[in-house]
Amino acid sequence: MRSAELASLGIREGAEAIRAGAASPVELVQACLDRIRALDGELQGWAHVDADGALAVAREREAEARAGRLRGPLHGIAVGVKDIFDVAGMPTTGGARSFAHTRPAMDAAAVARIRAAGAIVLGKTVTTEFAYRDPAPTRNPWNRGHTPGGSSAGSAAAVAARMAPLALGSQTVGSVLRPAAYCGVVGFKGTHGLVPVGGVIPLAWSLDHVGVLVRSVADAALAMSVLAGRDLSPSSVSSPRLALAPELLGRASREVADHIEAVADAFARAGATVSKIELPSSFRDLSAAGLRVLEAEAAAYHEPRFVKHADEYSPEMRGLVEAGLGLSATAYVSANRLRLAFRDDVMPLLAAHDALLGPTAPAPAPAGLGSTGDGSLCAPWSNAGVPAISLPSGIASSGLPHAIQLVQAAGASSRLLGVAAWCERVLDFTQAPGA
Repeated sequence: MRSAELASLGIREGAEAIRAGAASPVELVQACLDRIRALDGELQGWAHVDADGALAVAREREAEARAGRLRGPLHGIAVGVKDIFDVAGMPTTGGARSFAHTRPAMDAAAVARIRAAGAIVLGKTVTTEFAYRDPAPTRNPWNRGHTPGGSSAGSAAAVAARMAPLALGSQTVGSVLRPAAYCGVVGFKGTHGLVPVGGVIPLAWSLDHVGVLVRSVADAALAMSVLAGRDLSPSSVSSPRLALAPELLGRASREVADHIEAVADAFARAGATVSKIELPSSFRDLSAAGLRVLEAEAAAYHEPRFVKHADEYSPEMRGLVEAGLGLSATAYVSANRLRLAFRDDVMPLLAAHDALLGPTAPAPAPAGLGSTGDGSLCAPWSNAGVPAISLPSGIASSGLPHAIQLVQAAGASSRLLGVAAWCERVLDFTQAPGA
């Protein structure tokens, strides 16, 4: 296969090619490095690329594959790692200035798991500062004049531009699903706590999730099974029961709301049952409560460093920490109680359907690099700690990708992945950004 064809292979396709001897880990890694060299000067999705190290590991994996010794389901697969995850021997910058830079000697737990399964770390993908809202320099592969979203900006851009078939990300508000939506790839996060966060710079412990950016639901299931340390194979689904909340559509642009309605109609024609539902009353207070929790927990982590380096923080992150430092303990506890009340209220509603269908973001990727976009439609599900997935679902009038979001109750990742696989087949989205 040619280099461009190799770079376009997903995780499962690449792993199968390695097992069959149709491609080698060295060829797959080199194809990704070729894409990085050709495109990343403009896209700026990578904070650090370890080309020599990745090729050295690829040669080891190639020898093992030839001897029939496969380490696991990711054997020989190239991976980008968001630059808030520790990777032994590589810098961790957190997207911040030099005061925050480290060079860890140990892998984050998630990185250790993918390496044990045979993956090859290409390098670190760009993150917004400390995974919050100050924009990163990364550009959207579909249109360089638009944001790729955040905070997993580099991870989404790298997967969309075929620079890696898998990238690790994190989501506290909307930092996996929103960039996935903006860049036309699949983004998935499981139930809160499903994947260990050890060795990952925290933003808010109660809300932080490890997630993946990939190109298919099957790849999301494979990668998340490795990260979770348990089988998350998609459940078999034939006629899913989908819920649609008009309140969520009302928070989207007219074009996006119309798109979601059209997608729901297509799903109904394909055999799904689509029911309109009303979100619990606790949803009204959720946004403010979630922000208070985020402010307080971010401040708790950053306070020792902030005392010395406040002026070196970027404006959005500095404002977040300052707000958290000004909160009372009672304000934090009250906010967390409101957040948990919504979680308890919404769980039976989610469990009564195979998935809640809605938009991932209110609009496609906005123009300019001065913002990472709007994460408000992802935030409820991060606050509730439930599994959620974003699927590319069409092309907007701007030429940028549309996306749908599917949500399920806590602990039901396999069920959600099964519904997502069914929806993916109906959507049959195959477009990719130009080179």
